[in-house]
Amino acid sequence: MDYTLILSILLYAIVIANITAAIAILFFERRDVSATWAWLMILFFVPVLGFLIYLLLGRSLKQDAFYHVPKERQRLRDHDIKMQENEPLHSDNLIFQYRKIVQANRTADALLTEATDVRTLFDGHQKFDTLLADIRNARVEINIQYFILKRDPLGDRLLSALFDQAKRGVKVRILYDAVGSWKLKSKDFEVFKQDGGEVRSFFSSPLGILNLRINNRNHRKLCTIDRQIGYIGGFNVGSEYLGEDEHFGYWRDTHLRVLGPVVEELEYHFEQDWDAASRKRTDWSTAPIPPLETSTDHVPIQIVTSGPNSETEYLKNMLIQMIHSAEKSIYIQSPYFIPDASFMDACKIALASGVTLKIMIPNQPDHPFVYWATYASVGELIQHGAEVYTYELGFMHAKTIVVDGKIASVGTTNIDARSFRLNFEMNAILYHQAVAEELELLFLSDVADSERLTIEKYAARPRVIRFKESISRLLSPIL
Repeated sequence: MDYTLILSILLYAIVIANITAAIAILFFERRDVSATWAWLMILFFVPVLGFLIYLLLGRSLKQDAFYHVPKERQRLRDHDIKMQENEPLHSDNLIFQYRKIVQANRTADALLTEATDVRTLFDGHQKFDTLLADIRNARVEINIQYFILKRDPLGDRLLSALFDQAKRGVKVRILYDAVGSWKLKSKDFEVFKQDGGEVRSFFSSPLGILNLRINNRNHRKLCTIDRQIGYIGGFNVGSEYLGEDEHFGYWRDTHLRVLGPVVEELEYHFEQDWDAASRKRTDWSTAPIPPLETSTDHVPIQIVTSGPNSETEYLKNMLIQMIHSAEKSIYIQSPYFIPDASFMDACKIALASGVTLKIMIPNQPDHPFVYWATYASVGELIQHGAEVYTYELGFMHAKTIVVDGKIASVGTTNIDARSFRLNFEMNAILYHQAVAEELELLFLSDVADSERLTIEKYAARPRVIRFKESISRLLSPIL
């Protein structure tokens, strides 16, 4: 056997594969320039492994008609958005003050709606006790979606409540991400499906964790109950979210429980993901809507989504607009803070304009490269006057931004390229001073459990951390 010939053929194949991938990256996939260079460097320096990594992590998602919306539903939605664009605004309310953000969000198919009640949930026990109580009281329909859904004590409690409701005749649909919840098996839902329950996994693969769409995950976490109650925020389902993991300790996150018309918006996006998770088109829910309870509270709110199915980074643009709108203060909490140049420039402009910028990150990594890239990014902003805090009580997983104590964003979006470009994400932006002030006070209470990362402390960091930062920053466009 001529091993030299075989080796030559393999080398030629590797070269051709790398050239093909490089051509695809340069000419067929519209990427951020820094991400393009990062992928080209990987293909150049590690040609065999780099090509395999590109197949798993680098391919862009086909964007044409990714979501299917029934024609009549889409026609009504387009009509509603057009009507909102033509509605006169009163100059004495927050919607008028932030009308440019509202309008920009409409290009992301985000209707301006309202909540009749908003409750902030920041503790795992508080969140899941409330959610389980609402599930057990459901009468008509439950739609629930999580990135991570574990079969541990908490996951079993949640699934048991859902299974019981399906057995009682309530329409129950469970949607989970195939990679985030990779340990879930079809057999876990056999009895549930026999009782009329429905379950789907997003971007599933017959090879399990070896998924060619491993880089495009559905990171959303939401629930709608009887079209009256909705949940959106950062909590996944697992015992660590109750603070029961010794490594992470107390888990600090933020979720919203909302009532009112906004729930229909959450369900609209659930329906889109539910349909996309199937290989065939499915009918959207026609379950009757129970009468809404009357309320005098009106919290203007938009549900904004973004994902690899769109060339526009809607959520990043929204957050940057919020930063540009700031006159006094910006409070950011995020477990990962690896913004691109446009986001960093927005922060620097705000600081140069005299706006107070406070950023809170975890004090420990759950993903080492991501953490040290975060450390490098906040270190740069410290030198421009930002106040940075590391949360010491446990793990900081909240994804919130509060501007001037007037508007706030809560959802699933981290401040990094993965959330802005690669994952399917969802945030609620609330135009309501009382809600924003509550989230601002929550941030300030977290400061008491945090340590200030001063410019002196950052400058004195050991050389090994500087080395980790340097490597992580090179990889940051694709982390």
